[in-house]
Amino acid sequence: MTEINPSEKKPERVAPSILMPLPDHDFDPTESSIPWKACNSQSWRVEFSTEHGNMPQADLNKLKGPLPGLISAGSKARLAYQQMSEDPSYRHPIPYPEIDAARYTALLLPGGDGLRMRQYLENSLLQNKVLQFWQRGKLIGAICHGILVVARTIDPQTGRSVLYGRKVTALPKSLDRLAYLLDKWLVKHGYIMYSSCVADEVRGCLERPEDFSPGPGLLGPYVASDDNLITARWYMDAELFAKCFVEQLDRRMQTGSGTLYSQN
Repeated sequence: MTEINPSEKKPERVAPSILMPLPDHDFDPTESSIPWKACNSQSWRVEFSTEHGNMPQADLNKLKGPLPGLISAGSKARLAYQQMSEDPSYRHPIPYPEIDAARYTALLLPGGDGLRMRQYLENSLLQNKVLQFWQRGKLIGAICHGILVVARTIDPQTGRSVLYGRKVTALPKSLDRLAYLLDKWLVKHGYIMYSSCVADEVRGCLERPEDFSPGPGLLGPYVASDDNLITARWYMDAELFAKCFVEQLDRRMQTGSGTLYSQN
């Protein structure tokens, strides 16, 4: 019988931990809960953070609104959100100032288009925390308006957005404007719209125009992956976005590599 030297045993693989910052209100339930569900199904820990540590609440218009799966969250996303909202970490998020990038393996940045998303999209402290993730080469996933948090994160060494030199996708201008008009005419709950739409603001951060990819069309899901950054356009991409995020994080955990694969 051969004895095994304890020093020769392979170290146990540590499960990754993911941070999901959110505003207090108005984030998209699909774009948050579907990636959460994908990570949770791997028995990975997802922690949450809000500006002051208040328990967050998704956009009720998307959570309980009409035409599930089209205008509002579908049945799968509603169930995932219900499960996510029962998670102790969701119910007790950490405040933005207490975020320590060194404690986490990856970062997830969901989107949302309600007016109270400003608390999250315009938060300079959160942007500084995102910079810490970026500088450490952590995996970052951003979907829909969530990419604005990354776009507004400035690299102090270059004075440019950290997106400069990267290939990304984002919410198409046509869809952004259409959603704004539909809300103005029909829903009337307030759609956040800056002087530049999401796609134009993101394009303005990039090194070359061709670094922005709108995707093949809205009928099929689309994700762009470039090194440690995964981006998607809107909630219809959430399933593919979650799948790519989980696969890439799993490969990073196995190989320790920052550049694993690219899906364009």
